[in-house]
Amino acid sequence: MHKNTLIKCKLLAASIVAILLLASCSSRDTPAPVIELYQGKDFRDFEQDSFSGDKYLVQKGDTLFSIAWYSGNDYRDLARANNISAPYPIYPGQEIVLNFSPLSEKPREKDTPGQTTKTNANRTVDRPAKQAYGESNKDVNKRNNRSKSEAFPSKVERWLWPSKGQLISKFSLSEQGSKGIEIKGKRGDNVLAAADGKVVYTGNALRGYGQLIIIKHSESYLSAYAHNDSVLVKEQQWIKAGQKIASMGSTGTDQIKLRFEVRYRGKSVDPLKYLPSR
Repeated sequence: MHKNTLIKCKLLAASIVAILLLASCSSRDTPAPVIELYQGKDFRDFEQDSFSGDKYLVQKGDTLFSIAWYSGNDYRDLARANNISAPYPIYPGQEIVLNFSPLSEKPREKDTPGQTTKTNANRTVDRPAKQAYGESNKDVNKRNNRSKSEAFPSKVERWLWPSKGQLISKFSLSEQGSKGIEIKGKRGDNVLAAADGKVVYTGNALRGYGQLIIIKHSESYLSAYAHNDSVLVKEQQWIKAGQKIASMGSTGTDQIKLRFEVRYRGKSVDPLKYLPSR
């Protein structure tokens, strides 16, 4: 009898545990977590300060394009600084130099516009650019003015909203929070450049962004426009604030929307702190 009683007690205890587990599951407010298969890095894998050093050690899933975006660089500048040729292959464990002078800031060589040379009076004067064969003085001046106008400004003069749609998601500093804002709209709605700048990337090499456009506004600021349906600008193209650069879509996501991010020296910042109030 003692043995049978012990067995009954064990069965009763097991039944109580099962009932408690069922009650716990039925009272859950959120669905059970879903484990995703690894498909390579996307924007959720990078923390805000991941690329704050002078160098970066390549990890599995990295691309030169993602490293450029998360460090606040043009991928072409990264490629030049690290002697990486197209199609820009990199490998885990490779060291990527992040702290370098962009091509536009390198010391000028001889016979370049605006070079200075010492005179016998120990003062400097501007040496005119070397005139190419067949060029008139007017052509030389035009070329010099164009090179000066293509330099990045020290600051962004103004920011504009990249879309007129409804704001559905805000910036968050939490680990799993959004590092940008999301704007809802209809397929084909205008996507506008938020500030003057130069298009430094168009494509879909960054998983999670779909068809993406990245614009460089100064040596410190970049902005990104994700999930586009069609892209209307090309890399290296200079654009103006408010210029249409794409049409809204749902590439890389399951909802028609624009994901807009701003990075300052490689760090995610809240776009709402720069955009004018509506």
